[in-house]
Amino acid sequence: MNFHQSPHTFVRQVNLKVQNLDRSLAYYQEVIGFKILNQSATKAELTADGKTALLSIQQLHDAVPKQNHTTGLYHFALLLPKRSDLANVVRHFSALNMRIGSSDHLVSEALYLSDPDGNGIEIYADRDPSRWNWHEGIVDMATDPLNFTDLLSSGEESAWKGLPAGTIMGHIHLHVSRLNEAEHFYTKGLGFEVVNRYGAQALFISTGKYHHHIALNTWAGVGAPPPHPKSPGLESFVMVFPNEEARNCVITQLREIGASVQEESGHFVTEDPSGNRIQLHI
Repeated sequence: MNFHQSPHTFVRQVNLKVQNLDRSLAYYQEVIGFKILNQSATKAELTADGKTALLSIQQLHDAVPKQNHTTGLYHFALLLPKRSDLANVVRHFSALNMRIGSSDHLVSEALYLSDPDGNGIEIYADRDPSRWNWHEGIVDMATDPLNFTDLLSSGEESAWKGLPAGTIMGHIHLHVSRLNEAEHFYTKGLGFEVVNRYGAQALFISTGKYHHHIALNTWAGVGAPPPHPKSPGLESFVMVFPNEEARNCVITQLREIGASVQEESGHFVTEDPSGNRIQLHI
């Protein structure tokens, strides 16, 4: 878990727009296993440990259906503390007769599904970093079939009590319009390092040699436009820096490459070239 704390830069929280708050709250509590941290008439913050917000959901006024072939969220990814926690999630989904996707990425084992608005969700457990294979700064990753028999044999089966308290936001995966523009913004501006490439279609970046804090892809189409403002999807995500000096350095770098950085409600906010909003926190 030390890849998601100082001195690294990482994603701590994802903020979503949804069509119906009550519908989304039911899903995120009953299916995903979140608890409500704060709630108003149109917005709620969700937590695993009762203290830290990992996800916020805000109800849109006059929402339009979620659009395809646009930039924005591909999925947000919840990182569980242990492999046995992932096995418990599988059992929980099975009891609910949920249809899910799955994959063995070599560095991790993952489950995939979507919320009622079509926002993508990954729930995963990392393999020990000592088992990750690196070659000249690039980490081996794959999309192999997940071995459910082996996964379900890990640890003792326990009653479902929701997401374990140690769950964190592991990474975010974004649709972007052009990969080269996104790479320039996230490496030269935000200071991330490329740790894996999936041909000319996807890019995985991190700090501190994590397998990825952010992934970027053009699977919605090269040149994809941003979504309609009233479409469900990504509102913004929170990126955390180790200290004010590190954040100020990144703000300078962003402005040097021509990116806009604004102060909103006491926080600095920027946008990548595809219109994905990023809050810069310390």
